[in-house]
Amino acid sequence: MNRYHLFQVAFALCALAVHSACPSKAAEPTVAYELKHAAGPLDNPLKGLVPYARPYPDRFPHSMEFMYLALEDLMLAEDRFQWQPLEDLLDDIASRGNQAVIRIYVEYPGKKKGVPKYLVDQGLKIHTYINTNTAPLPPTEVSTPDYEDPRLRKAFQTFISAFGKKYDGDPRLAYITAGLLGTWGEWHTYPRNDLWASDATQKIVLDAYESAFSLTPILLRYPAGPGHGYQSENASRPFGYHDDSFAWATLDTGKRQDDWFYIPALKAAGDAAVNKWKTSPIGGEIRPEVWGKIFDAPDQWPAQSQSIHDCITETHVTWLMDTGMFREVASSERKERAAAEVRRMGYELHVRGADFSVDPASGQCRVTLQLINQGVAPFYADWPTEIAFADPSGTLAKQSVAAGLSMQGHLPRLTPHKLTESVDITGLAGTYSVLLRVVNPLVGGKQLRFANIEQDQTSAGWLTLGKIDI
Repeated sequence: MNRYHLFQVAFALCALAVHSACPSKAAEPTVAYELKHAAGPLDNPLKGLVPYARPYPDRFPHSMEFMYLALEDLMLAEDRFQWQPLEDLLDDIASRGNQAVIRIYVEYPGKKKGVPKYLVDQGLKIHTYINTNTAPLPPTEVSTPDYEDPRLRKAFQTFISAFGKKYDGDPRLAYITAGLLGTWGEWHTYPRNDLWASDATQKIVLDAYESAFSLTPILLRYPAGPGHGYQSENASRPFGYHDDSFAWATLDTGKRQDDWFYIPALKAAGDAAVNKWKTSPIGGEIRPEVWGKIFDAPDQWPAQSQSIHDCITETHVTWLMDTGMFREVASSERKERAAAEVRRMGYELHVRGADFSVDPASGQCRVTLQLINQGVAPFYADWPTEIAFADPSGTLAKQSVAAGLSMQGHLPRLTPHKLTESVDITGLAGTYSVLLRVVNPLVGGKQLRFANIEQDQTSAGWLTLGKIDI
């Protein structure tokens, strides 16, 4: 054997020795878990029934509170704002772990405040009359400003710009209904249609909101396509809607006189409006005539009531104001029906399965989820999703953001959405429970919880997906 062959043999033996002394770590086989379903909580964030601010605490679970504010209290001059009334409201609601839904108005039947005083002092014309469209309350006085006055138009632009600059994306705010125009900020002056804002004025307000807000959802009262006439076109804009006569004037009756109802108006506005719910939230208010009562047995509904179940299905609504469930102590039967419908509203996220593939060599664990949305709408917010690893004592040994597991935008369907993300496991060794959560940016805010038995099983606020060995 020559020296070259001796060298080859020696090199091979050396390589074999090194390989035997330092074996490579192969990726572990995939470990899969099936998770069990449970009814989701009634106070999940950004969905459900919404009371007025500072409700009785023990009436019905909720994660949001609603309140009106007068523009007069926030805008002192064209370039001077007083945000303290809004700050006080937001902080108070947040102190209960809730987020706010707000609407700012300039006219409200029975209220003296509305239009900023400096505009009145400058000569803005105000029409004061008895409004007969206040059912179920008696007719009362209302003051409607001249919506075509350039000074009022400028005030709207300036206010919305400042409003967005200060509050867009504020975690204390869940939704803003556009307000500002019309009685109660509901974008009509019925029955005084002659006082309603022109298309030009409406566009000024819509353009201002579109420029000022990109994070906090803005919701409009009425769907409108091109050529609507009474309402400026909004189907193409990035806003949601709110039906404030919910379960009363929502479903299509087929009658011409009811073409202003929400669903026929939505259809008339075109496909962009009909499909709006897929990307923008839908809210509203259960009509005062059926507050609370709509959750009773159908034979107890007032005559014009429409099925709350059908209304939720067709509108894909995420949240609804309802004073009835918070003003009175509801019967157990009413609460049970309300709970069933609230779980359908918006999102209801169930993780049906999870599997893990550990690769010690790369220091990564691949997590795959089978996610089913059992609600009627997606989760719209871009809140971070986190994965954590808990040791046998329950201590979180490592946690990180998992962008691939985002809960945002998954449409309702019976077949699961497949979500995958590789997460860092460097420094871990042993057996760990894998946990999942969605982080509410509101400090102390109510946490998003999944419709799973395994929710909060290992650690409060976290869904336990299964175990891995590292």
